[in-house]
Amino acid sequence: MNNDTIAAISTAVAGSGIGIVRISGDQAFSVIDKIYHSKGDKKKLSEQPSHTIHYGFIMDGDEVVDEVLVSLMRAPKSYTAEDVVEINCHGGIYAVRRVLDTVIRNGARPAEPGEFTKRAFLNGRIDLSQAEAVIDVIQAKNEFALKSSVSQLKGSVHEKVVQLRARILEQLAFIEAALDDPEHISLDGYAASLQKDVQRLLEQIDRMIDSADDGRLLKEGIQTVILGKPNVGKSSLLNALLKEERAIVTDVAGTTRDVIEESLSLNGIPLNLIDTAGIRNTEDVVEKIGVEKAKEKAEQADLVIYVVDASTEVDENDREILRVLSEKKVIVLLNKSDLPPVTTAEMIRELIGTSSPVLTVSAKDNTGLDLLEKQIRELFYNGKITFNDEIYITNARQKASLIGAKNSMEKVLQSIENKMPEDFYSIDLMDAYSSLGEIIGEAVGEDLINEIFARFCMGK
Repeated sequence: MNNDTIAAISTAVAGSGIGIVRISGDQAFSVIDKIYHSKGDKKKLSEQPSHTIHYGFIMDGDEVVDEVLVSLMRAPKSYTAEDVVEINCHGGIYAVRRVLDTVIRNGARPAEPGEFTKRAFLNGRIDLSQAEAVIDVIQAKNEFALKSSVSQLKGSVHEKVVQLRARILEQLAFIEAALDDPEHISLDGYAASLQKDVQRLLEQIDRMIDSADDGRLLKEGIQTVILGKPNVGKSSLLNALLKEERAIVTDVAGTTRDVIEESLSLNGIPLNLIDTAGIRNTEDVVEKIGVEKAKEKAEQADLVIYVVDASTEVDENDREILRVLSEKKVIVLLNKSDLPPVTTAEMIRELIGTSSPVLTVSAKDNTGLDLLEKQIRELFYNGKITFNDEIYITNARQKASLIGAKNSMEKVLQSIENKMPEDFYSIDLMDAYSSLGEIIGEAVGEDLINEIFARFCMGK
């Protein structure tokens, strides 16, 4: 690992009350000694205790750059497990950059994206799953995404993976010992015992894999497309859910011609809402492009909310769209319940089947939307969103490693069923052990590590 002393701005580069310049490495205290002057005395920060804060000035030669508070954290009790100095200065863009420039001219080099967290990983302070959780915390868009990321940062995934690997290692050690000393360690009946243990491990791995879909939805939000013919109330629904006039609503069919995307939390359910152009046959070139975009978004969606005007009759456009959506998760909303009904829920169920829920709402009067929330919970979270101590896998790389471990464990069961020699068990158990190790950063290549940390923001 490169042992250069690195520095970067760790707060957003924007006008704010406070900005932080972080320095990490063997020469962090040497750098700060060159540029820090305290008010009233000549103390060196390199001689001060760890985890203390000092008031003074950053100097560029004889020029005062800024009035600051400086935090000192000595290795290994710091974010990177190296000597770390954090300069808390005024948050103006120019002021923070001047402080950083002064630090770099006096012995540090600019940090690469994610390099502080990369050093924390390489120095053994956190594992790879915790490192990935850092960026998830930064990017969290809702309460559950934040809770899941913080749980992983505290080590929930790490602890589970270590537990699974320890049980696999016990089996490997027993097989190796028995093969080395068959006179004293018998393998009689071992296959049946191993089979039960592998099945229990597989159940736990399966639960973690199954959590990945919910984890992705909690992290990224449910991609939700509002679809329907023109003038059925799609934009009114979007406005009602957002509780603001985001989309233009008129009585003129075809008002919405492009997609409108907004994110919201519907009582804890993260939704990425996409309002689309009304689907109909049209000769208008611009509207036609909007219709094609609507269909494209519907194909990519996790959920389609299909809006029907209950005060009018269902026509062939509705029938065609509902047939296309038969393979998707769909909630049909019979909108305009404030008007005399012409189309009923029974009519819609005959078209779409009994599997998709049909709800009666009025976007204008804001009624029935609580039923929509309840139905989304049923479709995606079995009627509830809980966190407690449950582990959610929110990372595609981790999911792939879990699938690799599962495949190897299933091969162990196949070898047992085929009455293969015990050393065959060891090969696949070791593969499962290695796959699980990839989650926490064991046996991963440098290229993958660099790729993961390159996605981090500068200063983290």
